[in-house]
Amino acid sequence: MEATKAAQRMLTVRIARGTGEGDFKTYEVPWRENQTVLDVVTEVQRRIDPTLSYRYACRVGVCGSCAMTVNGKPRWTCRTHVSRVEEDGVIVIEPLRNMPRIKDLVVDMSEFFDKWKKAGNTFVGTATRHDPPAAVSPTSKKRKMADAAIECINCGVCYASCDVVSWDKEYLGPAALNRAWTLFNDERHADPKDVLKKATSGSSCNSCHTQGNCMTHCPVSLSPTGSIAGLKKNALLQFLKGGD
Repeated sequence: MEATKAAQRMLTVRIARGTGEGDFKTYEVPWRENQTVLDVVTEVQRRIDPTLSYRYACRVGVCGSCAMTVNGKPRWTCRTHVSRVEEDGVIVIEPLRNMPRIKDLVVDMSEFFDKWKKAGNTFVGTATRHDPPAAVSPTSKKRKMADAAIECINCGVCYASCDVVSWDKEYLGPAALNRAWTLFNDERHADPKDVLKKATSGSSCNSCHTQGNCMTHCPVSLSPTGSIAGLKKNALLQFLKGGD
């Protein structure tokens, strides 16, 4: 038994604890094949320190709730294997950047979602319940442009990776603007011009520096940078045509 224990490879885990700036605590957990970072956090909470707070739901890369900063990069921890990110047997886990910290690895996403709404991202249909379902061709140009960005689940990884968000607190952020692009291209939406107006007012798409961090870190390989470029282009075209 002692020999087996001595031979067990261990993983050193440094986890940000507390509120505000907080501090780090170091834990040792057994190294296991195919373990994810979320597995590690769960093991620490269940077997070592039950006071650790973190957020997760599906555990299979569907909900995005488990997003955290791992060795300096925002990731879905349920889909991040320890073997891919450990450095000399050590991983460092922190909450997402650019959002207020509630406790430990949990952040307050209220501002993130407030900006999402500020970008004009509420769908308003033109049909009533008595109308037949709208027929939108899957091969139409607008449908294809919307489809390219529609898989966003608002996990906040792009927002956490965005340097513009970190220095401009009014900037709407890549997730909100990516959604605005899908809504602008939705042929069923009642007022695409209003979406474009809100997505280009104040600290919105024109504040983007096209650094591409959102695109680099998106867990589902979307391109908010491309969506923002599309909004800019269409705003310019509307201006040149004499639109409001």
